[in-house]
Amino acid sequence: MRVLFIPPVMECKAASNKSKCNCTYPGCPRKGICCECLQHHLGSGVLPACCFPKDVERTYDRSVQRFVECMQR
Repeated sequence: MRVLFIPPVMECKAASNKSKCNCTYPGCPRKGICCECLQHHLGSGVLPACCFPKDVERTYDRSVQRFVECMQR
């Protein structure tokens, strides 16, 4: 028999997340809602803004390749 672990429901801390979010996309409906942001970006094959330094995030090149290049600096 397989036992499935179901984590407890966490309260979203969107207000405090939003103040730390470095996304510069105007009008982003997911700003501060990290779980939705991750799902959206990973589903599109890219990474969210929080994975990049500010100068790179502003280019909107959030590809995995760009992330690798940033990490090699």
